[in-house]
Order: sequence, then C-alpha cells, then structure tokens
Amino acid sequence: MSFPSGFLDDLTSRISLSQVVGRKVTWDARRSKQSKGDMWAPCPFHQEKTASFHVDDRKGVYYCFGCHAKGNVFRFVQDTENVSFMEAVEILAREAGMQVPKPDPEAQQKADRRTQLAEVMEQAVQHYRLKLRAGAGTAARDYLSGRGLSESALTRWEIGFAPNERQNLFTFLTGKGVGADLVIDAGLAVSPDDGGKPYDRFRDRIIFPIRDPRGVAVALAGRAMDPNAYAKYLNSPETELFDKGRCLYNHGPARKASGEAPLIVAEGYMDVIALSEAGFETTVAPMGTAVTEQQLRLIWQMHDEPVIALDGDEAGFRAAVRVAELSLPLLEAGKSLRFCMMPEGMDPDDLIRSGGTAAMRSQVEESLPLLQLLWRRETEGRSFDSPERRATLDSNMRAAVGRIRDPSLRRHYNDEIFHLMRSLSDARRPARRRGRVPGAGWPGEAAGPMAATKTSALASADTRAHEHLKEAVILASLVTHPGIVPRFVAELEQLDTTRPEHEAVRKALLAVEDSGREAVEENCGSQALEKLFRSRHVQIAPAMQPDAGEEFAALAVTKEFENLVAKRGAHKDIQEAMQDIKGDADESLTYRLSEAAQTLTGSDREAAEDETEYEFGPNGARMNRKERGDLDALIEGLDYEKPRGRT
Repeated sequence: MSFPSGFLDDLTSRISLSQVVGRKVTWDARRSKQSKGDMWAPCPFHQEKTASFHVDDRKGVYYCFGCHAKGNVFRFVQDTENVSFMEAVEILAREAGMQVPKPDPEAQQKADRRTQLAEVMEQAVQHYRLKLRAGAGTAARDYLSGRGLSESALTRWEIGFAPNERQNLFTFLTGKGVGADLVIDAGLAVSPDDGGKPYDRFRDRIIFPIRDPRGVAVALAGRAMDPNAYAKYLNSPETELFDKGRCLYNHGPARKASGEAPLIVAEGYMDVIALSEAGFETTVAPMGTAVTEQQLRLIWQMHDEPVIALDGDEAGFRAAVRVAELSLPLLEAGKSLRFCMMPEGMDPDDLIRSGGTAAMRSQVEESLPLLQLLWRRETEGRSFDSPERRATLDSNMRAAVGRIRDPSLRRHYNDEIFHLMRSLSDARRPARRRGRVPGAGWPGEAAGPMAATKTSALASADTRAHEHLKEAVILASLVTHPGIVPRFVAELEQLDTTRPEHEAVRKALLAVEDSGREAVEENCGSQALEKLFRSRHVQIAPAMQPDAGEEFAALAVTKEFENLVAKRGAHKDIQEAMQDIKGDADESLTYRLSEAAQTLTGSDREAAEDETEYEFGPNGARMNRKERGDLDALIEGLDYEKPRGRT
C-alpha cells in the first residue's frame, strides 16, 4: 500500500526514534547525550554488556557496531515486534494519535505521477541555472554579487534566473517532450482562464530551488528583480509535490550538519544563505510565511532548543511572538525555543556584513528564553505603578503559560512568573525596605542591562554602528526634504558609505537632486529606501518630524555631516596611532590619542548640548539667530548724522 504524500513524514515528526527504542533498552547515562539526540545502549538484537547500539535521534536512524543492525523507526518496530511494515505503521500511528489512511487503489499511480513531476522540476532548476550565466542574467548576477555571493556559493545553492519572457520555460520543457499538463501541475506554468497558451509563473526573478529532506526538488522561490513587482518573493503553489506548511528551506543540509551547533530559524532564503556561508550551516527558514506547527515539529527533530532569528524591527518582534504563542501547547521537557532579535533595522545578512561572524554569534549566544520574550511583550514600554496593573500583568502571563499541556513544565513556568513578579514589586520598594542584593538598584550601583538594550543597534552592532545611523539620518533627511539637496552636493560626492543601500540612495540623490522621493525611489529601488527608513533612529531624527521645515532640516544635516567627518577622522587617527605604538611611543603619540578621544566624545556632546537657533543668510551662511537679533537692535538704536554738503 502507498500512503498519501507527506503522511509518513508527518508520522515520524510526531514520534522520536529514541522514544520508541527507549521502551526496549536501558540507556547508558555516561555515553548518552540526550540534549543532542546522541543515545547509546546495549543492543536489543544480540546479547552484550557494552553499549554498542547507537541512536541518532535527529537523523532518525540507529546502528549497532556489534551485530551491524541498522534502520529507522519503522524497521525497529518491525524487528522487535515481529510485524510487517504496515503493522508497524499502524502501531506508531496509534501512539502518535493519527489515523492511518485507508487503502487507495490509485496510490501507485499517484506515486508515479509525483516522480514525473519531480523530474520536470529538476529540469526547470537546471534550465534556470544556465539562464543565470547567460546574457539575460547579467543584472541578476550583479545583484547577487552585491549581496556578497561568490561563484561557488551560486553553484552550491543552485541559484538560477527566470528571464522576463512569457513562455521561456514552458517552450523549453515542452520542446523536450514534457507534457503541458505536467508543467502546469508542477506549478511552473499558469493556464489562463481564457483558454490561451500557458505562460511561465516565474519571470524576471532570481530562482531559489526548494528541496525536501531527501534532496528532491519540489518547488521554486523567485525574488523579483523589479522593485515595483506585485510580490517581492513568489513561491510555487501547493502541488502534489509541495506543501509549504510542511517544508523548510535548507532542511536536508541543515539536518546533516546538526550537532553541537545551535539550529537557527531565519526569516527568508537570503538570510539562510548568508548565515550558512558565514559558517552557521544549521540554518533553515519557512516558506516565506509564518512558522506552522508541522514545521516546528520538524525543527525540534533537528534540535531541542532552536534559535528563532528574526529582523530587528516591529514586524520581526510580532513574528517572534506568534512563534512563541504557537509553541506553547507543544512544549515539553527538553523541547523549547530561544529568540534572537537582530539589532534595530537589521536582518542577519546586514549584521554579518557589518559586524562579521562574531557579531552574529554574539547575538545567538545572548538569545532570550521563550518566557523572557513573553515577559518583554507584556512589559516593554509600560508602567506598573499600581496593584491593578501588576495584577493584570500577572493574569496575562499566567493565561499564556496556561496553554502549556505538560503539567510539570507548566508548574516551572508559573514558578518563574512568580519570581519575575516579585522582582518587579521589589524594584518599586524604597531601598531601605529591600535586602542588600547586588544589582538590586541601590544608589550608586549600576543595574544590569535590559535584554532589549542588548539587542539595540548601538549595543549589539560593531564599532561602525554610529556611522551607519548617522549616514541613515543624513540620507533620509535629504530624501524627505529634497529642496535642500543642492546645498549638500559636495558633501554627498565625498561621502564614503558603509552599506549597499546607503550607497544606492546616495547615488540616486546626486542623480535627481531636488526631484523628490519618487524620483529617488525610481533610481535606487524601493528596497533600499525601505531599509533606510525602517530604523527607529531615523524615524525620531529631528529632520524627520512633521513640523520640521527645510531650514531646520538643513541645519540638522549640516551638524550630522560635521559629526560624521569628525568621528571618521578620529577613528583614522587612532588606527594610525595604534600602528605607531608598535614602534617607539613618545609624548606626541599620547597627545594624538587624547585629541582623537576628545573628538570622539566631544562631537556627540556638542550635538547633544548645542541648543542654539540658527538661520541662513542670503549667501547660505549659518548665523546665530540671537546674535543677529542683538546686532539688528544695536544698529536700529544708532543715530547716524548725514555728512555735511550732501543730500
């Protein structure tokens, strides 16, 4: 009997091999590492005293180094219970609470059909890979190169390109003898309602193949090259091969690489590629949608405590909360989640390119436990200065953890909530009423940083984070106030940007000058502007406020340029001085370092303390408004006497 597509995968995702084997053996506590799914025991198939029987729970396979027995969960049940494969499936299905599908006479035909569709999909993958290297793929290759992908990476990830032609793939496949119905059923072409000739689903898009854990190509994902396309990312529709709620991008390679390294769940395809290329090979992503229950079970098969790494913006935080809410009923001892929020305005690709692998590793190591994420959702930006508000907080937190089905785990969560609520109440008491606890907030004692502070752009990113933010504020201010762009052409031409989207906006501003935001977006693309404006530091900048006029914006941009130039000059001086330290240090070197340090601290202090109001004269020079007013008053008070003999 053949089962419907996905049934056996769903069954094995609900029950672990170690759980089944554990009923027949006694695990060796010294050799076994339960948290890593690495289990050892005496073999149940032959008599022995040593633990030579190994179970790899994440890969779902076992092997005995004594008698060489091997297999998966179905084979184990067959051999230990002396039953057929079908009976083993029924036993495991009952244990997992699933219904075994009834016999389907057409199941074999359906299986053959899926094999044909997979072959068509593989041909499409190879066709698009060739197109990326052809003339039509020049712009796509330039884009991928700009994102830091080498030729070897393009080959490893099998990235392709769909030309902007209506029937490029359809004509190719049908010309190879593939039936039009197979091309359509594989999701590669669309049949129009008017009965016309089918057309390609993917056009003018970078193509990412999606493979199942066995390595079979089941779908495609396409990223639009046109910034004005109706959808930035387009996935294959659900087909006999592809169920997006049960698939993970990079599932197979991540499962093979799983071990001591944490499993990272990223948001999109480019994030997975960037993380994997940076050394985080155990990285997966959902199919461009929210994580589903089935995907969460697949993720837990690979790692007991995966790290959810999402973009550092409001949308990323909401997505993290949705995953946390989904996971609550499924939690059990040894199965949980951690959450790694990127610095504000960044995604994993941005962080790796700006701070390197070390910055990303630091973020992963400081990821939040699930309960801390829920606590942050309920407390961030809120005051709990009354018993009623604290009672509401307590009620909301306990209602959330009340969805945990495991009684023991739920009790531990409630205990932790009790301690969090107590610490919240203790923080409100006068110091004399509290016990002397280090870090409890006594006068003069520094409190530890909040989790939200650790993930801020300034605290988490590299030393050039200040430069990123200043660049963003300058460029966003000029885009918002295009009338002042001509005043800063020289500064823009000399501006050395630190990020690709900043460079794109800079060039667009120089190209269109004071033509407005639409013209800038047409030149640099909507994605660059979207990344530029999504940072909270940009949104709260003075020049970005609704009542900010052009003159005020020009003043703000002037100050930001001055501050940025001062900081970069100081950093350069420090780097040169550090090189000179290797030689003979003298008083001049000490003086250079102290001057550079004063510049770094003084530029920010000057920006923060300068509350002077300015205005611009006819020649564009900046003038102190109060001083000019005093001068005008003095001139008006003078009594000029006309020279004699003149009228």
